[in-house]
Amino acid sequence: MQRGYRKPLYLLPFDHRQSYLSGLFQFSAPLTLPQRDAVIDSKQLIYEGFQQALAKGLPAACAAVLVDEEFGAAILRDAAKRGYTTALSVEKSGVDEFEFEYGENYAAHIETFSPTFAKILVRYNPEGDAALNRRQIARIKQLSVYCGTAQQLFMFELLVPATAAQMKRVEQDKDAYDKQLRPELMSRAIRIFQNEGVEPDVWKIEGLDRRQHCEQIVQTVQRNGRDDVSCIVLGRGADEVRVTHWLSTAASVRGFIGFAVGRTSFWQALADYLAQKTTRQEAAASIAKRYLEWVRIFEQARHAGSDQPLTIG
Repeated sequence: MQRGYRKPLYLLPFDHRQSYLSGLFQFSAPLTLPQRDAVIDSKQLIYEGFQQALAKGLPAACAAVLVDEEFGAAILRDAAKRGYTTALSVEKSGVDEFEFEYGENYAAHIETFSPTFAKILVRYNPEGDAALNRRQIARIKQLSVYCGTAQQLFMFELLVPATAAQMKRVEQDKDAYDKQLRPELMSRAIRIFQNEGVEPDVWKIEGLDRRQHCEQIVQTVQRNGRDDVSCIVLGRGADEVRVTHWLSTAASVRGFIGFAVGRTSFWQALADYLAQKTTRQEAAASIAKRYLEWVRIFEQARHAGSDQPLTIG
């Protein structure tokens, strides 16, 4: 199977689990039945915001949802029935080392929902713990081979957390790490995975501040004939100013086909709804508005000086 995906991909991700439970609800496992129902309902509310965005004119061919099976099974089924692009998270939440959410049964769970993309989130630093890195590569390669054999699209979210030694090099300055060290570490990590036979169709990339670094990442993911492999930029839960800059920077580089902005899209709207400061309809409308704003920003940067941007509404 030739890997790659080139269509615009504007992803609304809400597959968050551990941080979602503790941050929004102050819940801890195991959940009671009412608690579980409340979490499921909150994700349904995000999905309602997604559908409002479509109703306002966002083409379904560009739009997509990323959600987990645990709290979003009904959403995955409904989205598939409606023909929406979907992504299903396959990794276990809240752990530093990549593991399958459902162990060796991961394939059966993917096949149950037949998502457009099987997605994983991986924390991997090429200068980090060598044994940990080897274990992760072995598991991820297993998934990559399965996706290739099953003709299942594969999305890889790469996070590169700094090591203590790296933070010391930048005098504990997180912004300096992001700008000076992380871009090259990301490229190195991608090359390592590729050399080990891990072949995603789409790489989900942490926001980059400089266009040259976005170009470097695209060159890496598309090297050696991987011309159709693409990138999307993620929001990292950052504020609107940072997300806007990351989207605009990435959109100007051919090979970045979209974005995945989750918490910055829905967190405040959900928090206000749960605190009974707003109605359900207002919360969904707020999510739709944020989501559409990211689309507008990305489209304008992508088409700057060339074609007409996508018109919505």
